[in-house]
Amino acid sequence: MVSIILCTYNRASLLPNAIRSVQGQSYPDWELIVIDDGSTDNTRAVVRQFQGKDKRITYHFQTNKGLALARNAGLRRAKGSFICFVDSDDELTAAHLAKRVIYLSGHPAVDFLHGGMKLIGPKIKHYVVDMTDTKKKIHLSKCHIGGTFFFRKKILKKVKGFHPIPFGEDFDFYRRAADSYEVKKVRFPTYLYHLDSENRLCDFYTEKLLQ
Repeated sequence: MVSIILCTYNRASLLPNAIRSVQGQSYPDWELIVIDDGSTDNTRAVVRQFQGKDKRITYHFQTNKGLALARNAGLRRAKGSFICFVDSDDELTAAHLAKRVIYLSGHPAVDFLHGGMKLIGPKIKHYVVDMTDTKKKIHLSKCHIGGTFFFRKKILKKVKGFHPIPFGEDFDFYRRAADSYEVKKVRFPTYLYHLDSENRLCDFYTEKLLQ
């Protein structure tokens, strides 16, 4: 089974697209763990509507703690042999899970996949601050985007979770995984990464770092 972790905060209007993209997977053996990080809108009601028709979806509310700790809450609840993420403003194509499960099944030495996304939004947002040199910007294709991570649950024995740092928690998680496990970047663009949503953390911290 694949455990899919969706963390959200006050994005009730965007959730249906993300959840439907999970339900549309050609690979049916999954669970969707929704972590509501203290939303004050109608996020709970939106998720409950989907839950009523699909028992593979679970909902968990917590006081606002930030994305890193929300993801960790999802990791603690994950039951699958594989774990991945989908952000509340993004979507998965129908082949997302299947392609990654097939890849890892055929490459037993590889434990962690990343990459394989399609960027949706203005080209000006295709570039972000380089975490290794904050004076520069790099294209998102060269970044380590948490939404694209897909890994065997066993890596959590050493990579305990995301660190609640101000920015770059995805890269930090990836780097710790790469220190102990075999990682691979894939090319099939099955993660739809939306850059046109409001209040994106990446936009906020990019602007802050460039000030």
